[in-house]
Amino acid sequence: MIDVSEQVASVLPYGVSGRVSRIVGLTLSVVGLPVPVGSRCEIVGSGRRRIEADVVGFRDGETLLLPSGPVDGVAPGDHVELRSSSPTVAVGRGLLGRVVDAHGRVLDGEAAPALPHRTRLDRPPTAPLSRPRIDTPLGTGVRAIDGLLTCGRGQRLGIFAGSGVGKSTLLGQMARSTTADVNVVVLVGERGREVREFLERDLGPDGLARSVVVVATGDEPALARIRAARFGTAIAESFRDEGLDVLLVMDSVTRFALAMREVGLAAGEPPATRGYPPSVFAALPRLLERSGRTDRGSITAFYTVLVEADDTNEPIADTVRGILDGHVVLSRKLGERGHWPAIDVLQSVSRSMNDVVTPAHREAAGSVRELLAAYEESRDLVEIGAYQQGTNERTDTAIRMRDAVETFLRQTPDDSTPFDETAALLAQLHAERHPATVPTD
Repeated sequence: MIDVSEQVASVLPYGVSGRVSRIVGLTLSVVGLPVPVGSRCEIVGSGRRRIEADVVGFRDGETLLLPSGPVDGVAPGDHVELRSSSPTVAVGRGLLGRVVDAHGRVLDGEAAPALPHRTRLDRPPTAPLSRPRIDTPLGTGVRAIDGLLTCGRGQRLGIFAGSGVGKSTLLGQMARSTTADVNVVVLVGERGREVREFLERDLGPDGLARSVVVVATGDEPALARIRAARFGTAIAESFRDEGLDVLLVMDSVTRFALAMREVGLAAGEPPATRGYPPSVFAALPRLLERSGRTDRGSITAFYTVLVEADDTNEPIADTVRGILDGHVVLSRKLGERGHWPAIDVLQSVSRSMNDVVTPAHREAAGSVRELLAAYEESRDLVEIGAYQQGTNERTDTAIRMRDAVETFLRQTPDDSTPFDETAALLAQLHAERHPATVPTD
């Protein structure tokens, strides 16, 4: 998993230490601690209580640390020890079916698994020319995605939605139904109440059995939320290196960005766009580019983006959309109409779809999209009864086939449709729109 020579060269000698000089807000200033950003340290407080902290910056000859927990009892002069200048994490197949926190500690009450391998927490992304082209579809079990927004193995897509529109339910459905070998589910900044609900209701026992779940709830420190995103990605990378096809789902990348903002501001970084410091926009591509396909395996990733006031052009959503290979927009209006999943097909796109589907599939998907667009253009007239049949042939067809298209797109969370069946249903819709002309005598 790790290049040993590279790892040894990057590790500082054990025993480097310093002293706490002051605490300002969330950060601790330490003197006499010459270690790089990202190093993990321990503060030895009163009563020999140990508090973990990460190095986040430097100022006026002092090293700035952000603790992973409350700093009650820490005083000037307390000892600070380096624990790791190049953090690694334990990984392995023993994590399957387990729920762990951002530090790899099990949360499900069972014994800790035996994990024989270690990997870097923050590996660099795969080099561009080492990435094979995406050419094989990955089934998710969701007809609207597999049929009209087809995802390829190694592709990265965002799920953009406001709160309460069904992001977590959709992720759970895909994790249960995907054709990937392994799932890695990362819950960043989730409400504590909703973690158990997601595991039992959305993911279910069958989904959990082939998944690793990493959890950092919203009440945990910003460093834990950041680490959870990186740890989950590192686990997915380890499975990919074994030659597996991995589905990585992260809910949500927005809360990762908020945690990065908290760290940046605490370190004294000036805010730039809507209060986000520049380091946030530098961290997003480093995280998101780690997924993808290699010569060994693939990581197909779905990242949820919580858009403020349903504004898909807010800074984080806009940045993530520019990095990923497509986006799935969940519409509050569709959700209010009881349309599940609330995927707005016309506002969504998969940039790799044309490379992974057959020409017939592509043509049928384009035909259904055209019907959806035609109906939306005339929706107001149709719903008030002002549209006159025969005014527009395409609109007439869209109205005639409205029920059939809606049946294809609607799907309960417990329903899963195999990819080949979805393609066949899509072809059937296309054939219904263009029925063969039967000659008459």
